[in-house]
Parts: sequence; C-alpha cells; structure tokens
Amino acid sequence: MSSSVSSRIVLLPLAVALAAGPALAKDDAVEAAKRKQLVIVSFDGAHDNLLWEKSRAMAKRTGAHFTYFLSCTFLFPKDERAKYQAPHEKRGRSNVGFSPDREDTILRLGEIWLAKLEGHDIGSHACGHFDGGKWSAEDWKSEFTFFHEALKNAWQNAGVGEREPADWQRFVKEDIKGFRAPYLSAGSGLIKALEAHGFTYDASLVSKGPALPVASGEIARFALPLVPEGAARRPVIAMDYNLYVRHSKGKEAPEKSAAFEESTLQAYRDAFTKQYGGERIPLQLGFHFVEMNAGAYWRALDRFLTETCGKQDVACVSYAQAMDILAKEKKAAGAAL
Repeated sequence: MSSSVSSRIVLLPLAVALAAGPALAKDDAVEAAKRKQLVIVSFDGAHDNLLWEKSRAMAKRTGAHFTYFLSCTFLFPKDERAKYQAPHEKRGRSNVGFSPDREDTILRLGEIWLAKLEGHDIGSHACGHFDGGKWSAEDWKSEFTFFHEALKNAWQNAGVGEREPADWQRFVKEDIKGFRAPYLSAGSGLIKALEAHGFTYDASLVSKGPALPVASGEIARFALPLVPEGAARRPVIAMDYNLYVRHSKGKEAPEKSAAFEESTLQAYRDAFTKQYGGERIPLQLGFHFVEMNAGAYWRALDRFLTETCGKQDVACVSYAQAMDILAKEKKAAGAAL
C-alpha cells in the first residue's frame, strides 16, 4: 500500500473525531454530498484459484478494486503441513487446511501477483484460521512472522524460485499493510503485534452501521457494519457467512439460492442508498472464497457492483485505496479550516 506515515497521522485523529462526533449539521451534509461514496469489498481466505479468477474478472467488469485477506497455509501443500506451528496448537494443524499440492500453490502465487498488478490490495488473514481472541501480543507476532516468511519465500518453497517476479520481495516487505482476524476475533494483544509488524490498518471490528475508521495507536481500525436485511429488516453483519447462517443456518439450501440472492442484493442496495444520499460514510462488505448457498452472495455482489460502481461520485475501492482517499479528504478539510 502506498499510504505514507504522514498520511496516516492525518487520517487517524480525524477519523476518531468524526466517528465520535454529532450527527451532520445541514452545512456538513452539503459537504458530504461533495465526497465520494466509497464501497469497500474484501475476501477472506483467498485460496480457491478458480475464485481468484472469477473475482478478478468481476473487478475488471465492474471497475472495482478488492482487498484479499490471505490465509498463508494455502502457500504450503498438505504434505508440508509440519512446517506450520500456530500458537497453542499442534504442529501442522490448520482450521482451513493447506494447498492440495505444489501445482495448486504455484497457480495461487500467480493469481496473487496478477491481482497486485491489477491494483488490488493483498492483506493478511493470519495463517491457520484460529481464534486469536485470547492470544497475547507475542502469539500474534509469532503468527505474523510465519505469515511474512511464508510469503517472502513462497516461490522458493514451491520449487520455482526462478519464476519469482522481480518486485516480489519489495511487495512482501512494503505492501502487506492490512489485516483481518479470523472469526473477527482480535483480543487485547493484537494491536501491539500489528504495530510491531508494520501494519497500518485492521478490518476486524463490527459496527452498528457504516462507520469511519477509528484509531488504536498507529492502526486504523475498520468495521464491517450491521445492515438491515429481509422482510423483518433485522440487522446482520454485512458478510456472506453471516447471511448464510441467517438464511439457512449454515447449511446449503440451493433450492432457495435465488431468493437469498435477491434479499442480499436488496440489503446492499438499501445500505448503499442510505449513505449515498446522506453522510457518505464508506460501505464495507465482506466475503469468503466459498460460494455459499449455490453462489447466492457472489451473484448478489456482482449485480450490486455492476449497478453501483459506475454511479457519479462512487468509488469501489480496496481498503488500501480507502486509506489514501480518506487521508487526502481529511487533509483537505484541515487545510480549508
């Protein structure tokens, strides 16, 4: 990510002030209408190579940019699982498994690199998808160190070091700036570990509705919002898995896929419309590399981005791009004052 230290210093205190401030006054509402409405879409896990291709094609078709939160065990074939040691777990254990073989890993590395070249944001989803809610800062640091080394040495470990892109090492060192905790379970030790490993943002919080990022130390913290959904308009976290549990109790119901798609799309539309015609707080939507309920949520996303990203004053961006845009907006607002 290209956000500078100075940009982060501008963003964070103002983000806190805006998030904690009163409702917009009339003049502020006019100013809000001049701002771009940001739509931030992210994918957790980032493993299935066919879904890498599908998501990248969706981005090209709609003009969107995404954040991919990568689980690093997918950089190792399952016969090399013993290389991974998660905090407080048996060696070689992962809640999401590993890559099936070396060829699959090599394909994934190519997808990561293509996504980077196409302007997408690659972040960390840790490695073995464990609940770190009770982890210490040292536990998180251990997980982040393994993640960094796994990505740094990925091409060599896959046996194709000669195919490593020339800019790969700089990318690993400088561009992996975002994180989302598995299960959105962060715990008190996370922030210190994020700071120690050079991250600039975390996307593990949940908010009552769309919210500006808030600051914890040097880390900008984004939150997936609760959005009204369904005939009863009950709030649900704007993430495909939460909708999956809401709609079918976490079990596949393909016969209802079309209905789930329509309900999800309407929830996205309503959440967007409220912000687009109001305060223009960024709308964040979360997904996984799994097409739950026969693809209902990915289809809803595709339709939503197709009809939304081309609207006037709308930008469908990654978290990295949102950080830059928000920093520039707050700097401009400060200069005007």
